[in-house]
Order: sequence, then C-alpha cells, then structure tokens
Amino acid sequence: MKTKFINGVSSSPSMSLGLLVTENALQVQPDTQEDCKDLVCPDRPDLDTQRKAYLWCREFLHGAWKSLAEDDFHITIIRGGLSNKLFLCSLPDSLDTVGDEPRSILLRLYGAILQGAEAMVLESVMFAILAERELGPKLYGIFPQGRLEQYVPSRKLDTCELSDPSISAEVAEKMARFHGMRMPFNKEPKWLFGTMDKYLSQVMRLNFTRESHLRRFNRLLSYNLPQEMDLLKSLLDSTHSPVVFCHNDCQEGNVLLLNDRQTSDKQKLMLIDFEYSSYNYRGFDIGNHFCEWMYDYNCDEFPFFRVSAQNYPSKAQQLHFIESYLRESDRGFDNLSEEDQMKLKEEMYIEVNRFSLASHFFWGLWSIIQARLSTIKFGYLEYAQARFDAYFQQKKIWAV
Repeated sequence: MKTKFINGVSSSPSMSLGLLVTENALQVQPDTQEDCKDLVCPDRPDLDTQRKAYLWCREFLHGAWKSLAEDDFHITIIRGGLSNKLFLCSLPDSLDTVGDEPRSILLRLYGAILQGAEAMVLESVMFAILAERELGPKLYGIFPQGRLEQYVPSRKLDTCELSDPSISAEVAEKMARFHGMRMPFNKEPKWLFGTMDKYLSQVMRLNFTRESHLRRFNRLLSYNLPQEMDLLKSLLDSTHSPVVFCHNDCQEGNVLLLNDRQTSDKQKLMLIDFEYSSYNYRGFDIGNHFCEWMYDYNCDEFPFFRVSAQNYPSKAQQLHFIESYLRESDRGFDNLSEEDQMKLKEEMYIEVNRFSLASHFFWGLWSIIQARLSTIKFGYLEYAQARFDAYFQQKKIWAV
C-alpha cells in the first residue's frame, strides 16, 4: 500500500511498520500532523554520499564504470526518507559502454531507521534469488549499507488499470510463478496471524490525545477486535488454502509497467518491493490483491486515499484472474474437462474471498498503529475505518 510520494516516486509505508514497531514495545512519535523534515531532499545528495556512491559503482560494476572519472559521475535522488533512499547513478552520454554493463543503475541505501540484521539479510537473499529467476530487477552489488539494482525504465500501475483484462491476466501469471518458487525460508505459515496477533496486542495498548483521533479510535475498539479476530481465525482454519511463497502486498504501486513493452506484449509487467514476502496462504495473496482494486492512494487532499467499493472485482473478473493463475500454476489444468476446471475455479473463488477478510483486518490494524506512529500526512484512522467497513460488509457474504 502506498500513501506518500517523494519526488514523484511512491514509498510503501508497508515497510515503516516493521521499521518502527518492535515485538515488545512501541516507539511512539509525537501525536502531530507535521511532516518529518528529513523526508524533504534536494535533487542531489550530499558530497559524502556522492563520493561513496561513485566508489561503489566503480568497484562493483564492470566495463566503462571502471574508467569513469568522479567528475563525470552522474547521481540524482529518486527518493529520500527515513527507511530506504534511492539514487539514480549514470554514465555520462560522452562515455561509451565497453560490453553489456548498464548505463544507469539504482543505488538503494538503508536509512536511519532499519530493520533488524536478520530481516535485512533475508530480504537481500530474497532479492538476489528473484533477480536470478528473472522475477525482479537484477542485482549488481550488495554491501552493508545497501545495494546496486537494475534500473528499470517503467511506471507504476494506476489503480484503475488493475481491472484491465490483459493486465489482470499477467498479474495472475506473475503471481503464480512467484507462488511456485522454492525459497530457503521458513515454510510454516506463521506470518499472517503472527503479525496480526502482534499488531492487535499493540493496538490494544495504544492511546490518543487528540479528540478527533480518540473518537475514531474508540469506534474501532467498539468492534471487539480480539473476539472478531478469533472468529476470523476459525473461518480461515476451515478454509483450505495452499501454503506458498507469497508477495503479500501485490497492489498497483508494486507492479511496474515496463516502458519498452507495447500494450499488446504478453510480458509487460514486473513485480517489485518484496519486503513483506514470506510463506503464507495463497488465498491471502490473491484476496489482498483483489481488495486493492478498491483503494486509490494517489490523492492530493486529505485523507489522501479514495475508496470505490464498487471496484472490487466482480465474480467474472475474479474467475478471469483465477483461470489465468491456474493455467500458469497447474500445467494439467488445460487437460481437465470444462466441468472440472469450473469446479477448481469456484473453490478458489470462495478461498480468496474468505481470505480477503484477513486483508481488510490486517491493514486495518496496521493503519491504527500508523495513526499513532507515523509522521506522514495521511488519514490512517480514516483508512482503518474504511478497511473495517469493507471487512464487515464482506463478512456478511463470506463468513457463512
């Protein structure tokens, strides 16, 4: 989910909860609406960062980068912030490449607020494996402070594009390939409810001082969230869903539309931002993606998001996605009778819609905590309310 834009590039606040919230304590920021001044950056980094970036590029890259003079080194800020900082590093137009070295690369530096060392190692391993399997950007270099990544000329999808049939089909295929990977991580599906239990515990210990916040918070607490989560667990325990390697945040801001691909090209998308990826239930990943059809975060006015409940995919749109997914994930799918194919699709349709309830609950809890922690201007409590409104609306249909 994206809620802020820095220099035109979305920054996923999915990261910021893991960065700010520990298992046993909340690192609470002041209860204020002010922006953090550290998020405002000039176009060029400071001289020390420029120098380090030049050395990393010269030492980790090959070809023309080896002979590049520091004065000819080009670097601009793509995104600044408290977590990851992104820079575009380029060769000058006057310098020809020697071989297949890239002319431009992304430098990602880990910022002032970091995840634990274990999480950073796991994320780096994941990024490298996905790069080798051509499911993500290439990895050109890795070091304690960050890494060098492939620069992919592209733009992120708009929310309305998720419903485009060709884009939806390709997202389904990409997700199926992602789910089919065997990754060297814990394969028990602990992530979903382990994280939700942690979030719920922290929500129940929160307090707000501003009257408008307190009113909204108390309304959310009136839903008896602990009891509601127990009911959700029971429902999903009775819902079969394979455990696969999931992206867990497949929304429009994490899907790139590649610049050099035509509208008719079959492979024109790339998934990015794998910070939340883990072994999890297939139904959550797909249900979460369907929920994101309703939320547009590219808004300039408070609460900085728009909800369009009518954009939740219809059954026909979901079955289109599911069929594309099954064709990619199950090579024997096309050999099944039409009746057997429909049976599989209908079963999966129920599965993902039940797990969509978990998506609403998950991001609802997340957003309550962000309302207390984050310095970003965003209507977090309004967003939490929107997610729980959708949860209870869909619960009437699927919690039966």
